[in-house]
Amino acid sequence: MTQAWERWRRRPDAADGDALSSRRSARRPRAHQPPTRRTVRLLVVARTIVALLAILVVAGTAMAWRSYHQIVSGVVTSDALADDPKSKGTDQNILIMGLDSRLDEHGNPLPQAMYDALHAGDDSVGGYNANVLILVHIPGDGSRATAISIPRDDYVNLDSAACDSSPCKAKIKQAYGFAYQRAKDKLTRSGAEDSPDLEKKSRDAGRKAEIATVRSFLGGVAVDHFVEVTLVAFFQIAQVVQPITVCLNENTSDSFSGADFRKGTQQIDAGQAMSFVRQRRDPDPSLNFTDLDRTRRQQAFIVSLARTLQASGTLTTPSSLRGVLDVAQQNIAVDNGLDLPQFARQASTLVADGMSLFTLPVKDFATNALGEDINVVDTTEIRGIVAGLLAPLTSHTTAATAAATTDPTIPAASGVVLNVVNSTGRTGLAARVEQALSARGFIRGAATTGPIHTASSIAYGPGADAAATALGQRLGLTATKSAALDAETVELTIGTDAATGDPIASLVPDLPGQTTSATPPVPVSATATGTQAPSPTDLSSMDSTAVPCVK
Repeated sequence: MTQAWERWRRRPDAADGDALSSRRSARRPRAHQPPTRRTVRLLVVARTIVALLAILVVAGTAMAWRSYHQIVSGVVTSDALADDPKSKGTDQNILIMGLDSRLDEHGNPLPQAMYDALHAGDDSVGGYNANVLILVHIPGDGSRATAISIPRDDYVNLDSAACDSSPCKAKIKQAYGFAYQRAKDKLTRSGAEDSPDLEKKSRDAGRKAEIATVRSFLGGVAVDHFVEVTLVAFFQIAQVVQPITVCLNENTSDSFSGADFRKGTQQIDAGQAMSFVRQRRDPDPSLNFTDLDRTRRQQAFIVSLARTLQASGTLTTPSSLRGVLDVAQQNIAVDNGLDLPQFARQASTLVADGMSLFTLPVKDFATNALGEDINVVDTTEIRGIVAGLLAPLTSHTTAATAAATTDPTIPAASGVVLNVVNSTGRTGLAARVEQALSARGFIRGAATTGPIHTASSIAYGPGADAAATALGQRLGLTATKSAALDAETVELTIGTDAATGDPIASLVPDLPGQTTSATPPVPVSATATGTQAPSPTDLSSMDSTAVPCVK
């Protein structure tokens, strides 16, 4: 691990644009920062998520509804999530995607003065890599929100839309750019000319692929909404809000990013903010500075930025607010299902709540066949961690769960074959649920593994409707008829919701423990110092109640 990590730590920022990415597209941008919070914490996330927060809060300011409507209508929207499965009940998951882009949300180059201020290259540098990926979980019961950061270089299976071959494996951040370029090339070959419509369709293809990749990697979690931001948005928002208070655990510098910070609490301007969130190395090797530390920096900065927004009056000062909103219109995109007026009504209560921020662990650092530095990850472990963070089983006891436990008999099950499909991404569940239900009257059928699905379901063939309906009532599911199943056959598909309180879990009491091959790691405090500081590979956590001090 040491040699691979040393290569990782010393990489120049120019290497952020991967060789494979640059071959795919000559114009693919880069991204930056964020974490999130309840239905507006997502908005207070990084660069322009803060801008989105401003849009929401504007409904409570002196600005007229007409102005609000005009601002909202100017934000780029997408139907990339139109057909995707959604969370059950009132819980919501919002995916924050920060693009490594030197273009605005419409695909247009920025003014040269902006490139000079960013010190990050021009429109030919970077690409449509999702360098920031944060899943924000907002519980419907009003409890504390959770933000989960996914390291950008995790080496995972990408959605099939991102590759020409199968299996499609690369860095998780590359799904967007690869799918974007494939879609653009295909549309161009079919006669489409370079236009806003071509850019929109290509971007939507990238969004779909990135969201599908994240969903699968995390164990089939639902993504209800997304917020996409570009690199320039972060800098522009920082300009509006500056100065911003941050805190470091030690003196640190980095010639690549321009970082030069002292130990302790300090105020920084927009230019320093860019260095703060981009730094991922230090001349002192004992600091073990890596890309995961940059992710933790991003989280810390978002917390500080949110606190500054609340304390500075930016969201209630018309001139400052207008500056934030102008940034939002050019540099963010959201799904067209995001109800901005509803979020605006909730903003005043959501901003005050705290949230927990986590950075997912990696197993090791390595290089792929192209010589690119990658994170080696344990997908099974990751899915178990995420399932536990999003919704512990013990917090979702239902009447249906109690019924499944107290009455083991399934009416009309006698003589009916039961097939069980495990679509959770965890190992061994199908056979165990099959065994549990055969004890309740079913004939054991096939126990198989299928593609990951968020929602569990029941289907039945001819003559099995009564048994399927009874099983559905027991498990809180609606049974549907299927022409693909044999007579007297029921098929139960176990989705990832079985680990978040679904009554199926009552059939296998230790279900949460089956999500990993070993005990999930305990998160290390991202703000700890000295020997207690996170190692380069640790699962880490951060709290949003105060300005965090980080490496």
